[in-house]
Amino acid sequence: MEKTPLDSNIEKASGLRRVVAATRYSLQGLARLWQEEAFRHEAIAFAAGLVVFAAVGATLTDYLIYLVLMLILFSVEALNTAIEELVDRISPEISSVGRHAKDLGSLAVFCLLCANALFALYVVVVRLWF
Repeated sequence: MEKTPLDSNIEKASGLRRVVAATRYSLQGLARLWQEEAFRHEAIAFAAGLVVFAAVGATLTDYLIYLVLMLILFSVEALNTAIEELVDRISPEISSVGRHAKDLGSLAVFCLLCANALFALYVVVVRLWF
């Protein structure tokens, strides 16, 4: 089979080497995301939420739901950061399309922040008043 101009000469890893490479890429992404102040605030909020859950006697199910919500939040924050970096690279000038892409990414993060806050509030209210 002939290679097209889009084919790469780089041999892709397979098996365990692929898992190790994917893990390394993910950790590099985490290191990049840690540079974002918003992500650091979300990580602090996650830790604070765990402390509050412990203080009110949250159930294991509460912790698991909170963990899943926070992991989704971290994922969306990473995607939002990726969108912002791509927009800044492709279209460094101010444009309505770039602004809309960034605003939509920000909305996705905000929606998850609200979901996490509502769930945490629910857990606190249920554990303290019922």
